[in-house]
Amino acid sequence: MSRITIAEQSALSPIASRGPDMLSNVERWCALNTGSRNLVGLAEMADILVEAFAPLGGETEIRDPEPAETLDETGARIPLAHGRNVHIVRPGRGNRRILLTGHMDTVFPKDHHFQELKWLEDGVLNGPGVADMKGGIAVMLEALTALEASPLAGQIGWEVILNADEEVSSLGSAPLLADAASRCQIGLTFEPAAEPDGTLAGGRKGSGNFAAAITGRAAHAGRNPEDGRNALVAAADLAVRLDTMKHERPTLSVNPAKLDGGGPNNVVPERAVLRWNVRPLTPEDQAWAEARQAELFADIKQRHDVGIDITGSFARPPKPLDDKQLGLFTLVKECGAALGHDIRWKHTGGVCDGNNLAAAGLAVVDTMGVRGGAIHSDREFLIVDSLTERAELAALTLMRLAEGRLDI
Repeated sequence: MSRITIAEQSALSPIASRGPDMLSNVERWCALNTGSRNLVGLAEMADILVEAFAPLGGETEIRDPEPAETLDETGARIPLAHGRNVHIVRPGRGNRRILLTGHMDTVFPKDHHFQELKWLEDGVLNGPGVADMKGGIAVMLEALTALEASPLAGQIGWEVILNADEEVSSLGSAPLLADAASRCQIGLTFEPAAEPDGTLAGGRKGSGNFAAAITGRAAHAGRNPEDGRNALVAAADLAVRLDTMKHERPTLSVNPAKLDGGGPNNVVPERAVLRWNVRPLTPEDQAWAEARQAELFADIKQRHDVGIDITGSFARPPKPLDDKQLGLFTLVKECGAALGHDIRWKHTGGVCDGNNLAAAGLAVVDTMGVRGGAIHSDREFLIVDSLTERAELAALTLMRLAEGRLDI
């Protein structure tokens, strides 16, 4: 085990007393609703985070999202609005750069019933975003503060992206993430730990969200149904066939999720919209799924004599735990051991911005945030002691990266 040096201990020691301040930030940030579609709340949160990170001395911008679109319930293409993103750069130091990412959005819209914070028991806080991932942003801020106060600060550059649309696939922030990744070699993302005991996420599946607008032809259901082209039946047929893909390739997950369409019983439906999610384990799975879906679209179009308009993509590529990723995991594990923590990792079907950073060529650990659980539900919780615990882990990792402990 690599012991903590006197210099490292000096930089880490202030974190132990920072728990109440970190908790206060989390409570204040989580009291503000920042659902992915709440652009007003996200704008307010962006301003709050700019102020919180200002003492680090980086160059800060609030960046507009890239345009995106989706299908409405009738199948028409419509603009899809996303919030603005915070980008902070501390350039010009050393020959390495780290990209630290987090997201300010949550899955809870402003009309969701889950808006309040409460204590479940001593040291366990329940609330929207406490773990996923405003707690993680607090950890990131504290770790960078420790790095900047250490003698190693001048040996490494860093960038921070706090995006507003991670929970909805980062469509508006993807170009910003890719641009920053092109300048960096290492990524740390502050999603919550994969398990309450602090286990990290290792390899991750990829994810693609898709929608098909199917256009048939209306007709009277009794007088001349043969003149109609039933879009609802075509969409249902497509849903069933998409679902069979997971049996054809067991390492693939497919979830037909929503079907809109239909109308009066005496009218052959002329429009339907099907939405689904696909999660490939490997890049080969993704390539197979793309080809197989194209075959299904062509066959449905011909068999049912309908039009099909497809939107969506694999916005999250698979993230295998290759040698590059394993090297950074090993460094984090060594840092954990030096602090008295047994850091482990597990594969997961969940996805995050870490998928995209790894696909861009970075070594990435993407669960550097707090310990907690039940995310994406009104049972979401934060284990408060993990705020300082994970801040120490992230700070030590940053300092050892600055020392050049990882050969990339």
